[in-house]
Amino acid sequence: MKTKAAVLRGVGSDWEVTEIDLDPPHAGEVLVKMAYAGICHSDEHFYSGDSVPTPEMEEMMRAAGRDVPEWFPMLGGHEGAGIVEEVGPEVKTLKPGDHVAVSFYPACGTCRWCTTGQTYLCDVGADIYSKAMTTDGTRRRHLDGEDLMAMMQVGTFAEYVVASERSLVKVHDWIPLEAASLVSCGVTTGFGSGSVAAGTEPGDTVVVIGVGGIGMNAVQGAKVAGAKHIVAVDPNEFKRQMAPTFGATHTTADTGAALELVTEITWGVMADRVVLTPGVVPADMVMIALMLLRKGGTCVLTGMPKITDLMVPMVLTDMIYSCKTFKGVLYGEMNPREAMPRLLSMYEAGVIKLDELITQTYKLDDINEAMRDLRAGKNIRGVIAFE
Repeated sequence: MKTKAAVLRGVGSDWEVTEIDLDPPHAGEVLVKMAYAGICHSDEHFYSGDSVPTPEMEEMMRAAGRDVPEWFPMLGGHEGAGIVEEVGPEVKTLKPGDHVAVSFYPACGTCRWCTTGQTYLCDVGADIYSKAMTTDGTRRRHLDGEDLMAMMQVGTFAEYVVASERSLVKVHDWIPLEAASLVSCGVTTGFGSGSVAAGTEPGDTVVVIGVGGIGMNAVQGAKVAGAKHIVAVDPNEFKRQMAPTFGATHTTADTGAALELVTEITWGVMADRVVLTPGVVPADMVMIALMLLRKGGTCVLTGMPKITDLMVPMVLTDMIYSCKTFKGVLYGEMNPREAMPRLLSMYEAGVIKLDELITQTYKLDDINEAMRDLRAGKNIRGVIAFE
């Protein structure tokens, strides 16, 4: 079938809204008519090139025996929700008419990581940057005779998506699909980062650096976990103004001001948890994040640095003598199939806010405007609404 989609042909190119060819679902796959797709900074990283290895890095990857993905052309989008249109053979958990949220990490349920409750590390999910489907190794998306990479094996910047059953989570049909689209990535990643991954406990002081679509939900996660002080750090005045409505108790425009503030409100003990969620994490931010941290505290790296940033300044003796933890985090260390329904239940109960995260709604044709607004920091979350 033909479907309208947004395709990125290379670093620095505008997104091209065009018709692509989409093959029908094979065994274990599902065709979804998309309702909403979220605009996430992860998509922007490929436009900017921040997530694309240099030729030298690719050569190192090959030398190490690692596959180098064919990045472009890329069908964008990895966050969204829609309605099942058709299911392929052997699909057991979904049927036409079901409402689903997209999970950009497919989980097999049987590998070492899945069976120990770490589905965000699933061996199948490690292959999300391949043009070949994780189900049978063949390809579903084509443009002018060329196969397309679908971002994270889903490619939600399209009217229709063919994805593995393992990449879709059924949600109640009374949940607004606009809200369901948010828990597929941004809300879950942020909420888990500020609560589960950081290990936040009641009474903690938590600093969240960067309060966009991920960081604002880290604020919500810290609040639900019972944090006493939640400091939202962002140079964008609009985001600082919005942060208290999601649970922040203090805001600052930069990390230097945050250092002074945290010193004051904790009587010099410093923050129990620091969460790094800016659109791009500069290497030198790690140093001050660890300075914000108390003895025995945890600093969570959720935001993506540039792939070329290989050297990070750290005072290693401080890490040892103060027993600090610096950890990388995927998906907030949450498991999509359990976390999405739970977060939507919390939304229904009024415990967390979802509707208020959406600053602007766009049409697919407006994808480049949406990305410009993302770069300018105009939105907490922008979403594409399909016809």
